[in-house]
Amino acid sequence: MSVKVARSAGFCFGVSRAVELVEQAAREGKHVVTLGPIIHNRHVVEKFARLGIRVIEAHEEAAPGETVIIRSHGVSRDIYRRLEAQGVEVIDATCPFVKRIHGIVSRAEEEGRLPVIIGTPTHPEVEGIAGWCDECRVFQNVQELENWVKEARIPSDLPICMVSQTTSTEILWKLCGQFAKKQFTNLKIFDTICKATEYRQSEAAQLSVESQAMVVVGDPKSSNTGRLAMICREHCDRVFQVECAADLNPVDFRGVTDVGITAGASTPAWIIKEVNKTMSEITNVEAVQEENFAELLEQSIKTLNTGDKVIGTVTGIGNTEVQVDLGTKHAGYIPYDEVSTDPSVKPEDVLKVGDEIEVFVVRVNDQEGTVQLSKKKLDGLKVWDDMAAYAENKTTVEGTITEENKGGLVCNVKGIRVFIPASQSGIAKGGDMAGMVGKTVQLKITEVNRARRRVIGSIRAVTSEARKAAQEKIWAEIENGKKYHGVVKSLTSYGAFVDIGGVDGMVHVSELSWNRIKTPADVVKVGDEIDVYVISFDPEKHKISLGYKTAEMNPWNQFMTNYHVGDVVEAKVVKLMTFGAFAEILPGVDGLIHISQIADRRIGKPEDALSEGQVVRVKITDVDAENKRISLSIRALLEDSGDAE
Repeated sequence: MSVKVARSAGFCFGVSRAVELVEQAAREGKHVVTLGPIIHNRHVVEKFARLGIRVIEAHEEAAPGETVIIRSHGVSRDIYRRLEAQGVEVIDATCPFVKRIHGIVSRAEEEGRLPVIIGTPTHPEVEGIAGWCDECRVFQNVQELENWVKEARIPSDLPICMVSQTTSTEILWKLCGQFAKKQFTNLKIFDTICKATEYRQSEAAQLSVESQAMVVVGDPKSSNTGRLAMICREHCDRVFQVECAADLNPVDFRGVTDVGITAGASTPAWIIKEVNKTMSEITNVEAVQEENFAELLEQSIKTLNTGDKVIGTVTGIGNTEVQVDLGTKHAGYIPYDEVSTDPSVKPEDVLKVGDEIEVFVVRVNDQEGTVQLSKKKLDGLKVWDDMAAYAENKTTVEGTITEENKGGLVCNVKGIRVFIPASQSGIAKGGDMAGMVGKTVQLKITEVNRARRRVIGSIRAVTSEARKAAQEKIWAEIENGKKYHGVVKSLTSYGAFVDIGGVDGMVHVSELSWNRIKTPADVVKVGDEIDVYVISFDPEKHKISLGYKTAEMNPWNQFMTNYHVGDVVEAKVVKLMTFGAFAEILPGVDGLIHISQIADRRIGKPEDALSEGQVVRVKITDVDAENKRISLSIRALLEDSGDAE
């Protein structure tokens, strides 16, 4: 069973920018209202409501002294003017891509062109775009466009400017563009579909082909979420559109082995994470892409500063610049002369739409929501070449552990953040990962991804090499009787496995103690350090039999050393027989009190005078060393006492 989350799922940078502007205004203590829901997601809107941020449906509802935030969909030019006349502070959170369309249709009108918008007429984004010109036409599909041309007998030389709603589908846009190019001789077409949207839709389509079921996360009112669900249904029979994790029904996923998850541009990362976790619980697999969610959460709130190194996705290649989605509130662009150190290189030769690239922040314009970037500045950083060389040559490097997270450890190697998955940390599952923070470690670089600014390392790879060398040394020098100081690694019903320095040997339960024991746990536990010796070994089968009990530990030897005939000792009655009672002198050493030696009078059976568990004073009357037999007497002590009287 597998659960896979689309990398493009969740907030686009326009939505992220709008949310950040609201949070920033609230932090500054302003009385914030949003003109319409800031994004199409009730969970985000409800979160802001709890912070005292209210939603107004009309500009007239804004009171003096309040700060009105224009949502990411944008509004008409007339509403801007009315808000200014009301004397309220206005913060424009319109998506920079949408803002660009406002400028296109406004200039088109000034040029005497008729703006034609491809999109949903009732969508807030389309309504806002239409409000930047006095007259325009809106069509949902190529059929409506064709009908308008035929029914209204539109002349072919009519000056037309055609744009698209940013969340429209690429197929729909191409069909409309193909028709318009055939129909109109004086046509200007501006491809205004958000490439992030296009990439999200493309990835959703591919994921739905690979999956038996798709979960599309987003608000029911979200247009782009609805389109994602529609696209997924073209390739997958089981598509479930949910608002949050609570909407998931385990029954819907019976018999499903592969589940894909995608989400609309207005879905925050924490909701996607909850859906992923719930789906993983339903399908009994571990939650995946935790780190992806951590990155999404970080991106959704981060701001940019000059000198930052950030990851972006190429969304367009224009005549003078490359457009980049940074996953923040900013619209990023790379001037052509900042793409490569080689002036002869054309941007389209090294970049294409959808590429993930690492860039350097040159200049940030928060007012306009733009950021100038540079690719060539980062390309010159030699440290990344070093990282790649370390990975290729399997070089052991040194670094310092700086933090511990859910997925593993983070290590600083020459100023580069290296992620060490928990499975490669060398720490056993459930062990103290936090205890590694601050320590200097040896590791190997196993993966370097410059585009994602991602480096993965492994401590385990270094320790494995050391362990292998230790194993070779042990097998080269091992011999019967050789002693080792080892660590108990695991216990079974038949013995204990002990690591003697890179190689595990087994101490059979019979070799753990001279006494009778029920399980190995009666003698040792996992983690114990013990001294063992080699009983036998098989290099071909890589098996080693070890001993733990020694002659010094033999209780019979201890008895023979410390006790003699005539000694009086305390012993515990451990077993009653018809002919007498056995009493324990030492753990593992029993002596027999014959029935005739239990009392100074005749008794019918041992139970008449003794009971199991009773501690009695006895005299050692005889020791048969060859047969390891000891004779004890209570009667002798009683008689001695009588003589004394």
